[in-house]
Amino acid sequence: MKIAAAQLTCIPADVPGNTARAAALAAEARDTGAGLVVFPELALTGYEPAALAADPGLWIAGPDDPRLDPLRSVGTAVAVNAALCTGGPRPAIATLVYGADGGHVTTYAKQHLYRQERDTFTPGGRDGHFELGGIRFSLGICFDNHFPDLAGRGAAAGCRVHLASSLYGTNGGIEERAAVHPGLAEEHGLYVVLANHVGPAGPWTGCGRSAVWAPGGALLAEADDRTPMVVTAEITA
Repeated sequence: MKIAAAQLTCIPADVPGNTARAAALAAEARDTGAGLVVFPELALTGYEPAALAADPGLWIAGPDDPRLDPLRSVGTAVAVNAALCTGGPRPAIATLVYGADGGHVTTYAKQHLYRQERDTFTPGGRDGHFELGGIRFSLGICFDNHFPDLAGRGAAAGCRVHLASSLYGTNGGIEERAAVHPGLAEEHGLYVVLANHVGPAGPWTGCGRSAVWAPGGALLAEADDRTPMVVTAEITA
């Protein structure tokens, strides 16, 4: 299976606009033969905690929220991250996975919230694993990936690929992302797929460089630090 990591520059607090941008990148990935495309953290709103705290209308209601239809109908599987309604006063930072037919596969909520995120979001309480095309996947969201046991539990459960939806900035983020993700690949024998923001992202500037690493930590594909784009790599079971 070919997998794509997408990086994009989000429109602040604009779910339809960002869904359209994500759908265009998903179509590009589909046309390269990718069977799955992964998007950055909070790709549907940009990284905008203040706006998300103030406006529950920016939260995704659930897997069947019609605002996701343009992305679900592209014709390739997607793992897209958004603020998701939990039924309580705070949303979760969640990755929703859909198959190529648009059907909901699984949802994973970020377990390890980073600093100020604890004031706005509710943490998840369980790991996210799923199977697609005969390959098992695990899910992590940004700061989650700094806790190696999460990916380790995925490997122990038979996962072959770890998907990381993230925001790493230009102020140290390039070095940080390069230290964390190859380490997960090496330690746990996983493919690791990182989707990152590029350009303005709330209080930060995304450093891009979305990438795929092979088990053992070798770099297979990497985006630049300037351009919304997708990069792809072949994953074997």
